[in-house]
Amino acid sequence: MQRTAASLARQALEQLGVRHTFGIPGVHNTELYDQLGASASITPVLVAHECGGAFMADAVSRTGAGIGTLLIVPAAGVTHAASGIGEAFLDGIPMLILAGGVRRDTGRAYQLHDMDQHALLAPITKGRWRVERYEDVVPVIHEAYRLATTGEPGPVFVEIPVNLQLEAGPAVAVPEFAPAPAAAPRASPEEIARAAAMLREAKHPAIFCGWGAVDAAAELMAIADALGAPVSTTLQGLSAFPATHPLHAGFALGPAAVPAVENALRDCDCLLAVGTRFAEIPTGSYGWDPPANLVHVDINPKVFGANYPAAVGLEGDARTVLADLRAALGPLTGGAERARDATARIAADKLRYREEWRAHDPKGRVNPVRFFDALRARLPDDGIVVADDGNHTFLVAELMPIHAPRCFFSPSDFNSMGYCIPAVVGAKLARPERTVVGIVGDGAARMTGLEMATAVAQKAGVAWFVFNDGELAQIAQAQETPYNRKTCTVLPELDFEGLARANRVGYRLMRDDGDVERVIGDALAAAAGGEPVLVDVRIDYSKRTRFTDGVIRTNLKRFGIADQARLVGRALWRRITG
Repeated sequence: MQRTAASLARQALEQLGVRHTFGIPGVHNTELYDQLGASASITPVLVAHECGGAFMADAVSRTGAGIGTLLIVPAAGVTHAASGIGEAFLDGIPMLILAGGVRRDTGRAYQLHDMDQHALLAPITKGRWRVERYEDVVPVIHEAYRLATTGEPGPVFVEIPVNLQLEAGPAVAVPEFAPAPAAAPRASPEEIARAAAMLREAKHPAIFCGWGAVDAAAELMAIADALGAPVSTTLQGLSAFPATHPLHAGFALGPAAVPAVENALRDCDCLLAVGTRFAEIPTGSYGWDPPANLVHVDINPKVFGANYPAAVGLEGDARTVLADLRAALGPLTGGAERARDATARIAADKLRYREEWRAHDPKGRVNPVRFFDALRARLPDDGIVVADDGNHTFLVAELMPIHAPRCFFSPSDFNSMGYCIPAVVGAKLARPERTVVGIVGDGAARMTGLEMATAVAQKAGVAWFVFNDGELAQIAQAQETPYNRKTCTVLPELDFEGLARANRVGYRLMRDDGDVERVIGDALAAAAGGEPVLVDVRIDYSKRTRFTDGVIRTNLKRFGIADQARLVGRALWRRITG
């Protein structure tokens, strides 16, 4: 039987278990949308903007419930989605992107949407294909999926020209999907033994983990318990090691880390790093100095030595490598005693830090720690928390314990604002049985706030908490010290109640600490009943996070004495003169 490329693409997506696609139909993909509209297992989701669709697809993949899939028009759809694709690429998140393409059978130039989208996407995708023949449609989509999900994951792009979608071609044999074989571990027994010896002989071992360890929590905990090693995480790594574990110290490294991490790792003489690139955010703008004995585990060997020299680099999947490493460690002595000392110190430091926040006067607004205490108390252990990019991100990292794997998402290395509101929708569609909430700054909410209507259309009961302070706070705080002025970081007033009403979502106002318990409970109850809800949180940002202060200090020290004096003098003069 003759088939169109659109029909073949639908069959390939069904074989891959795709349940949702995200995008907007246009003249170059209407046949694909028509096919998916008839699918019994795939729901095409209409988004407000392709960037929001890309963030939704990203979140689907982060939940582990299948690969997030975009279905977009060429050119404008690709450029609109590029921020979300770039986020997935730098954060190591698989994504399948299908786009239409201009006709390849007319010889005509200057067609609508005609551009070299493969060149545009080359820096932010793992692989790109243009389907030229009907018999290649299914195999190419299968190949793209395998590349997206093996090794270090990432986004892939498949273009299907519109003439192949519209016109029926010859009958072709459709192959069954064959998953890629499991990758053999690359770390040799000799390298594993060397790493085990370093950890075994260390007096103060510690662990640092990122998103690459998100499915290796059991193996991480086994090694942490055996060594009595405190554990710090990257921003994405908050999902990799449960905050309920007594050896969980918290977020980041060095002067930008929370006190529990800074104290627990102060004397570290051997660090086991798993699934992390030692990127700018978790190292506090590279303000941390590693121990000489650094054991680095990652599926991508290019990260070894990129920022910090690894004494041993162990290439491979985190679960496999850590299982081998735990076996090589053998019976250990001293771990239980170290664990007792470390857990007591970590618990005391965490309590002291939260008490410091509780003692802070929010001046009639909402104290962040009161908010996160109440949210954590009401959120199930497997509840998903999605943060955007901004000051609130680091409040979440420092004050919101994450209890289970794949339960915290945030734009990290690409650091794209606007992520949260659509990503919450994607996460809820992927995991409808879970409670899903978003923490978003008022600046980021302006970027993709219209995707709340997508939640309404999809009947996704979720809650977004907008931290409303009237500024782009993370940058405004960074401006205060060197400049003593805020340029383009004070936001024009936005009526969030009106925005909620326009999108047909519920609205709640949280004015101060007295509203916190009631409003969070009400919002979560409404979401559980299927109603999307926006909560306007009048947050107090007058107390800085450890991360912000640490990064500012680290970067200031990088300037020479003359430049330090100039920056500080300028700020003081502006304060004096007003």
